[in-house]
Amino acid sequence: MRLQKALYGLKQARHRWYQTFSTILSTLSFTQCSIDQAVYHKMNAAACKLTVIVVHVDDCTIAASTPHLVDDLKAGLSKHVEVTDLGELHWMLGIEVKHDQAAGTIHLSQQAYIDTILKCFNLTNAKPLSTPMDVQARLTSEQAPASAAKFVTMHDVPYCEAVGTLNWAALTMRPNILFAVSTMARFASNPSPAHWEAVKQIFHYLASLRDLWLSYGEARCTLISYTNADGSMAEDCHAISGYTFLIDSGAILWSSKWQEIVSLSTTKSEYVMATHGVKEALWLCSLLSEVFGPFKDPTTMLCNNQSVIALARDHQYHACTKHIDVHFHFIH
Repeated sequence: MRLQKALYGLKQARHRWYQTFSTILSTLSFTQCSIDQAVYHKMNAAACKLTVIVVHVDDCTIAASTPHLVDDLKAGLSKHVEVTDLGELHWMLGIEVKHDQAAGTIHLSQQAYIDTILKCFNLTNAKPLSTPMDVQARLTSEQAPASAAKFVTMHDVPYCEAVGTLNWAALTMRPNILFAVSTMARFASNPSPAHWEAVKQIFHYLASLRDLWLSYGEARCTLISYTNADGSMAEDCHAISGYTFLIDSGAILWSSKWQEIVSLSTTKSEYVMATHGVKEALWLCSLLSEVFGPFKDPTTMLCNNQSVIALARDHQYHACTKHIDVHFHFIH
């Protein structure tokens, strides 16, 4: 027997839908972005009109220069598939969206999601805290339960579920908890009561910031990046590094990870992070250039290590840096 049509729920159904939807958009003169295949765009250079579609499975978020372009796209899609028009974007993946077309600003809020997860873990009345982690606490894998009695204590604690819900908040809108969440995720296989208390502190911190919004457009500025690394203070001596990219005063991309190598100096840790930041900046500039037109403004990358700045500007042979691998000099 041969299946003539992909059925909803089958492994191949997602791929077949992706192919079908791409074909439909192609007939509507949309171009698939080569940098991010979930983005489609259509530019009328003569009229300076742009339509952008961001696809998540069968949900589409549409942005266009004029409302008329959005209506034309909906009419074109309805000729091929059944379309459910939900109107202007107000909610997306648990995020509340508000936009002011006159002021040219967009505001995002995760308050509803935070209230939901606080209620889920019985922390609705959590006392607000000013930091997501205790800077004096030293969390290690050696604190994991080593006896049967301690295992029983942690058996019914929803540690993995809590870290997973926090991770979604960190990835979508809360870069300020990303380091704390990634740290606690390392102990998910065998957490201790100390680790669970640290996870609850992140919830307490979120409770204090639940009503804050992530805003774009309040101050006009080009792409800017901040990079940093902490040296080799982690338990396994791998430096912890991170970067953040901002456009129009709002964060659009961020990361906080353990480096894959053991650095012999703070300079190397910061230099490696700067290199990763440059690679991410190139990808982001390529995406913006393809969708919105040539991105000519230089990207400002800020680093607080003078040795790294000097090394990036003028790479010269030095006994203290000769061991740095060649591929990390991509920054030049």
